Amino acid sequence: MLLSTAILVAVGGTAASAADDKDALIKDALSAAPPEIAKTAMVMDWDHSMLKNGSGPYTCMPSDPNTRAKGGRNPMCVDKVWEAWTDAYVSKKPFKATDVGIAYMLAGDTGASNTDPYATAATPTNQWVVEGPHVMVIAPDAAQLEGLSTDPHKGGAYVMWKGTPYAHIMVPVAERPKQ
Repeated sequence: MLLSTAILVAVGGTAASAADDKDALIKDALSAAPPEIAKTAMVMDWDHSMLKNGSGPYTCMPSDPNTRAKGGRNPMCVDKVWEAWTDAYVSKKPFKATDVGIAYMLAGDTGASNTDPYATAATPTNQWVVEGPHVMVIAPDAAQLEGLSTDPHKGGAYVMWKGTPYAHIMVPVAERPKQ
């Protein structure tokens, strides 16, 4: 009897823990979006497992597993154009937008190179920037990015990864975290 009770407690604890983990992932993912978008967004984990169905045009993802493992956060909510962009980026395939794309990262991020899409750490030349809450915009024509700054420290919107298939406009909407 004692053994079966212990097993039930252990199994119940695991089930509750898994539910808590799922709830935490959903909460993290939805923190990337404005409340009106979060209400109807679908939530998927990075392994493509469905965490929450949604009826709206956005898909939110919790912080990626590598960032979570380090205690950081970088959740995002993306539209269909950004979903295609994300697939191309992760697969290192070419990408060409056919429409304007909008993505939200209102919880900020843990940092990225502004010049090298695949850099994993700051170097003296890769313009590493840790961004606070921001919106990202994909333009379907790279010529639409001309005239926009590529300097993340100049203030205002800037182009990230210019000259690559993954170029997009970063629009800070609040201060960057202090480093």
